[in-house]
Amino acid sequence: MSFIARILSSSTRSIIQRGCSSGRRSALSTAAAATKEEFPSYLLAAPTTEITQFNSGLRVASETILGSNTATVGVWIDAGSRYETTHNNGAAHFLEHMAFKGTSKRIQYQLEIEIENMGGHLNAYTSREQTVYFAKVFEKDVPRAMDILADILLRSKLDTRAIDRERDVILREMKEVNKQNEELVLDHLHSTAFQGSGLGRTILGPEENIKSLSRDDLREYIDTHYLAPQMVIAGAGAVNHDQLCELADHYFGGLRTELNEEQMNSDAVCLDEGKFVGSDVRIHFKSDTMAHVALAYEGSSWTSEYAYPLMLLQTLIGSFDRAAGKNVTSQLCYDVAANELANSISTFNTCYKDTGLFGLYAITEKEKLGDLMTSVTANLASLVDNLTEEDVERAKIALKATMLMGLDGNTNVCEDIGRQLLTYGRRMTPAEIFKRIEELTVEDAKAAAYKVFHDKDHAMAAVGNIDKLPSYEWIRNHSFRS
Repeated sequence: MSFIARILSSSTRSIIQRGCSSGRRSALSTAAAATKEEFPSYLLAAPTTEITQFNSGLRVASETILGSNTATVGVWIDAGSRYETTHNNGAAHFLEHMAFKGTSKRIQYQLEIEIENMGGHLNAYTSREQTVYFAKVFEKDVPRAMDILADILLRSKLDTRAIDRERDVILREMKEVNKQNEELVLDHLHSTAFQGSGLGRTILGPEENIKSLSRDDLREYIDTHYLAPQMVIAGAGAVNHDQLCELADHYFGGLRTELNEEQMNSDAVCLDEGKFVGSDVRIHFKSDTMAHVALAYEGSSWTSEYAYPLMLLQTLIGSFDRAAGKNVTSQLCYDVAANELANSISTFNTCYKDTGLFGLYAITEKEKLGDLMTSVTANLASLVDNLTEEDVERAKIALKATMLMGLDGNTNVCEDIGRQLLTYGRRMTPAEIFKRIEELTVEDAKAAAYKVFHDKDHAMAAVGNIDKLPSYEWIRNHSFRS
């Protein structure tokens, strides 16, 4: 059985073990299948992730890190801007702002002082598919952190005057985001790649929505999406799993578990298909001296058989930044560096529930756009049949290092726990991740390249001085080797 077939079988079998519940809660295990002979001791010594699921569907997952005096605890919600409608697009992000503006228990000032006096840090973020609230505190303050998280999530006051004041704050944030070319380009990329769907909408929402979203809109979003089965309470560091379960039961035990019939039939709960559309959007700013370009192909979902091969390809293609020196990681990066085709170029691999985007983001001068795209398309097309064992082995080592470095610190571990529980329904151990990477072959990488790049439509967003950017048809016609 090939790696792709094996990972598909494994993913399908272990995707979500949510149905397991007996009594008040049930324990799930993430024990590694590896033997001592297969992995080094630092992998086998990795702490165990304990996972408990309540009858309501709420999951609690934690990793106790010995020797740590601090902890990160948070709530990961399986909902983001993708779950919004045209009418309420921007609600999830707006709620992120309102969560810190006061609750029925604490006014904003009391909330700020309480966190400050603990020496803690409270934060939140919204993505297209997830909303996250988390706190970093000392071990003794974990109960207070859970109290605060529940308070801001479940008892936010949503004062109409505060909502009106926050509109201007979010509009200023939008202006700042739009000044960052990379953010602007990637938003346009999603808009053209996933036209007419939730993935195509921005996280902040359009200006008219920011100006018009009402308290009722925000409350409806909470009532629709903040349900127990869609939430994971995650903790890492100086945490005790049993205590975290008790706190979760106490503070989040009253969460609703399902929608009523009216809500079930509402457009607000329908997750539309993330259908990829070959297309491009070009925004000319002749006053700019540089061009910012994102070229992408339809990638994979989190649980696709191509997910890990594409992670490998992302690592293999790598990135180049002229300011950091000519330390190139691939033939493409070597070509870009040697011929000074771009100031920087980087590979991105974004996964969603049912689709993804795999591509390259480059910053270059307008005169070099043609040569850059020639190099990019030629190098992508060559991945189908020009990969070597040496290329793949080198990328495996780099990918494993990246995975381990991404688990450095309580907050990163907590983030990994929350994300994996929402995307996979369980937590993969470092040993399992290493095993999946190690089993990748040249054939797996070539198959993924063929699936994604070979003779495929692309989506592209370009901003700046882009007069010399080749046409969509030209790029499409160079998506395979003749």
